[in-house]
Amino acid sequence: MTTPETTTETVPETAPETAPETAPDDALTRLARTIEVRRGGDPDASWTAKLLAKGPEKCAEKFGEEAVEAVIEAVKGDRTRLTAEAADVLYHLLVMLAARDVALEDVLAELDRRAGTSGIAEKAARG
Repeated sequence: MTTPETTTETVPETAPETAPETAPDDALTRLARTIEVRRGGDPDASWTAKLLAKGPEKCAEKFGEEAVEAVIEAVKGDRTRLTAEAADVLYHLLVMLAARDVALEDVLAELDRRAGTSGIAEKAARG
């Protein structure tokens, strides 16, 4: 289970000055921008900075732990706990992506590319 410190970081009300004007302002985009702002920050003051300072492998490990916790809650059928764990999974996915310099926009573009394609056909095309 995620400790409270992993979910207590607040997302700024406004986008950082470096964010493009045309960027969508949904929760995932705001969170991705916050993670970028915290990159290189003080690991003693930011959970995100602490995770990123530990390297991509640790970020991936933490993502995996959170994913397993979400699976457990899905199997149990606890909607409230699953919702909380899913939020943790999304946060840790974004941290893991940031650790490997993969932008949320790149993932969204890949989803757009796949839109309208049968999942079976798309998977077959990947080999």
